[in-house]
Amino acid sequence: MIAVTTTAASQIQKLLAKREDASGLRVGIKAGGCSGFEYVFEWEAAPKEQDLVFEGPDGVKVWVDPRSHRLLDGTTLDYDTSLVSRGFIFQNPHAKQTCGCGTSFSV
Repeated sequence: MIAVTTTAASQIQKLLAKREDASGLRVGIKAGGCSGFEYVFEWEAAPKEQDLVFEGPDGVKVWVDPRSHRLLDGTTLDYDTSLVSRGFIFQNPHAKQTCGCGTSFSV
């Protein structure tokens, strides 16, 4: 399961409103980054057949492929609104170590 906070859902809705070609956010991981894995985001019109679909506050949709879900299961997607580090934040219980910028992790 991927949980989405109300702050993240609000930001996703704002960004989706600017895109006519997307109805949800794809979240995944790929090998790389300074810690081993890095988070990836893509705006997409619809989930792929094998995707897991999670719904957040106000009906926000987040799609995750099964391979990425293994390392994202139990994660909460949040959004930081501070002036210093504005952006999406993953609270991932599988991450044993994260890089300084928070975009990559190791397990």
